[in-house]
Amino acid sequence: MNSSKSPGLAGFGVLKNTTCHTEKKISVFFSIIFMTAGILSNSLAIAILMKAYQRFRQKSKASFLLLASGLVVTDLFGHLINGAIAVFVYASDKDWIRFNQSNILCSVFGICMVFFGLCPLFLGSVMAVERCIGVTKPIFHSTKMTSRHVKMMLTMVCLFAVLIALLPILRFRAYQIQASRTWCFYKTEHVEDWEDRFYLLLFSCLGFLALAISFLCNAVTGITLLRVKFKSQQRQGRSHHFEMIIQLLAIMCVSCICWSPFLVAMARIGLREGRSEDTCETLLFALRMATWNQILDPWVYILLRKAVLRNLYRITSGCCGGHVINLHMWELSSIKNSLKVAAISESPGSSKQINLRPLSSMGQ
Repeated sequence: MNSSKSPGLAGFGVLKNTTCHTEKKISVFFSIIFMTAGILSNSLAIAILMKAYQRFRQKSKASFLLLASGLVVTDLFGHLINGAIAVFVYASDKDWIRFNQSNILCSVFGICMVFFGLCPLFLGSVMAVERCIGVTKPIFHSTKMTSRHVKMMLTMVCLFAVLIALLPILRFRAYQIQASRTWCFYKTEHVEDWEDRFYLLLFSCLGFLALAISFLCNAVTGITLLRVKFKSQQRQGRSHHFEMIIQLLAIMCVSCICWSPFLVAMARIGLREGRSEDTCETLLFALRMATWNQILDPWVYILLRKAVLRNLYRITSGCCGGHVINLHMWELSSIKNSLKVAAISESPGSSKQINLRPLSSMGQ
């Protein structure tokens, strides 16, 4: 009988011959620091979003606010729930047999690890698609991308992530306690059954697919913005170019750097039999890297705004003693630009007035 089909005992198979030993003080320190940093940064981002939502309730910004809120709320609960379980495990000396007789805690931990791992990646790809549509098809975005549609997308993304997380439970496959005895996930020890391989490869493929969609959409958005800038078409607003390009570069770099090690590790385990001696340490390092993505998400999506970029420009120009970038480039934020595009699409008679204003202000 395959031990993974026995829910009550499957999680304890790895506890007999574990070769991975971690320092308790260092591991607890990492868990507390990651959990605290994630909760604080995402709470700050939620406060900024709530304040922005009270000031701007227009349709053009509603989609961004909803998607960004879904992202930071998911990251916040991910750090809160997973961090609390991890600290409890460390506080109990990782004695899973004592407090996890029926394997319920391990199953909950594994479900949360999968859900809060995939959901931010899915939301990041949805945000990339939304921004790509907003830049390449502004009229379609202003008329079709309503709050109801965005809420439906958020619901579908969350339900899909929940389905992936519950798939092993529905198939009577218990989540496994990993070799470090600090977290639960799919079976990574001596993977021989095709179904165990399927879960690992499914998680890895979905993660890479979300990153690929984000990369492609962000690339199309960046190329479109650069093309508009070089053709001197002012409909997009010059500040929109620099603000969006900097955000897109940050999004791609943070997501790829943080998630690639963990996704690659899952794919390697799923494609080979057994495990190498350094798999435990590699997984712990990759898991901590992935955790940093959820810490940096609010800073990339929310806090890296026009005000921060303007301050960085002033500091840089003050240190260099020159004016490298014209300050007129920071006059319009991406939110004001999307409002201008919405006004153009809704009132054709005022399009000339709106389009001529940036030209006259820049002396063109």
